[in-house]
Amino acid sequence: MQSTKYQTIIITGSASGIGASTREILEANGTKVIGIDLRDADILADLSHSEERNRAISETIEITEGVIDGVITSAGVGPPCDPKKIIDVNWLGTVELLKGFRETLASSENTVRVVAVSSNSATITPNVPEDLIEACLTFDNERVEHILEGFSGMAAMAVAYAASKTAVARFVRQNAPTEEWAGSGIRLNSIAPGAVLTPLLQGGLDDEEFGDAIRTLPVPVGEFGSPDAIAKWINIMMSDAADFMCGSVVFVDGGSDALIRPNDWPKSFSI
Repeated sequence: MQSTKYQTIIITGSASGIGASTREILEANGTKVIGIDLRDADILADLSHSEERNRAISETIEITEGVIDGVITSAGVGPPCDPKKIIDVNWLGTVELLKGFRETLASSENTVRVVAVSSNSATITPNVPEDLIEACLTFDNERVEHILEGFSGMAAMAVAYAASKTAVARFVRQNAPTEEWAGSGIRLNSIAPGAVLTPLLQGGLDDEEFGDAIRTLPVPVGEFGSPDAIAKWINIMMSDAADFMCGSVVFVDGGSDALIRPNDWPKSFSI
């Protein structure tokens, strides 16, 4: 496996789960990691609030003296959780930080790599409103709240989670090939894990309403993934092996997406 040569990598959600495992691997390779999280991090911030996201950006740039060689956005929340908070952390807590760091990333002397953590829920969750995803992508928070009001309980949380992770994947696809990103030496990609046994998933398993639904999710390889397994893939995506990756969404989900949607890829393309 190729290891990263970078000096400073930012990881959101660095205190637990995939973020913590990724931090451990990168630091073992000699990388300096600046973690952003609610606790046990270099920068403490609640990414569900706009002012906290802005502060995290400014403090990160200050603490790194404007030298950032890569970003991994693994901070996330999921059911059971307030649907609007799910959007705020998973979507805005990803894209606002990426946009806030972009200029600093572009000034790096290295080829910069960014991995935004999406989810296979972006493809396997049924009946996610397209207008909710578009409201995220256009930063129409009022519209997001209005659409979420049409759902309740488990349905509201499920569509909020899937929409937030779909928006992350689409942001990557839409922006990665542009002059602002690829043209500035930034390789922007995304990873879409499936059911990984993180504290977030455990919270869902422990919930009376969500637990049974999670347990019925088919995982062809037979068991939930581990944070370490996803972290190893992220490490590859942050290494020289990813020099030719741009706008990719890599599924690492134990086969769930392939089982549920065996014929949905590839799509035909014509001019």
